[in-house]
Amino acid sequence: MTTLEIRDLHVDVAQTDTDAEPIHILKGVNLTVSSGETHAIMGPNGSGKSTLSYAIAGHPKYVVTQGSITLDGENVLEMSVDERARAGLFLAMQYPVEVPGVSMSNFLRTAATAVRGEAPKLRHWVKETKEAMTALEIDPSFGERSVNEGFSGGEKKRHEILQLDLLKPKIAILDETDSGLDVDALRVVSEGVNRYKEREHGGILLITHYTRILRYIKPDFVHVFVGGRVVESAGPELADELEENGYVRFTSAAAAG
Repeated sequence: MTTLEIRDLHVDVAQTDTDAEPIHILKGVNLTVSSGETHAIMGPNGSGKSTLSYAIAGHPKYVVTQGSITLDGENVLEMSVDERARAGLFLAMQYPVEVPGVSMSNFLRTAATAVRGEAPKLRHWVKETKEAMTALEIDPSFGERSVNEGFSGGEKKRHEILQLDLLKPKIAILDETDSGLDVDALRVVSEGVNRYKEREHGGILLITHYTRILRYIKPDFVHVFVGGRVVESAGPELADELEENGYVRFTSAAAAG
């Protein structure tokens, strides 16, 4: 059993103007994600959902000013970005970056070697990657293309889930993985996430605006994120309320408070 615990997390974001004061984005986030659980975080634009994902992953632009993040009792905030990955944290980014000159196949094997502590045996690795790419309907020729270079939005998201499949983290943070996906790509990506949860018994923190992905990936818990904190948590029925009524009840209460 693995547990990611976030307690009273406050995060500032540095502005591009070095003389400007940082912006206070997260204002006391409390959240616990354990193995085998799927938590959906939903909220309006600008509420701080992506900031939470970057803070967990260790993006240097996002500065934790108060609170804690622990993974099985270990202080995540004292870990470098690569140490967090080796400890079992994974972030599928909303906007995956391009890495020109580095082939997908080399990138994936290097990442797997770093996480597993040794290079996968080549014959097993070829079989493993082929099976994973087939399941995600990724053309084998993509293995020789530079990472995400010239990829469509759907291809980039499938590549993120391919990494999830091969790296087998303890906790997967999926930041708006559904954005920019057509119906077919959404189905394939969602099936990949569900396979990961079933095989690895992994914990999932799924950040999204819309309920459409929740028709494929069933959440155990839904959290409403407004004004840099979780303002309400409930079961899957909360997503149905948000689909019907939007965030007005929560944003109005936050404004009044």
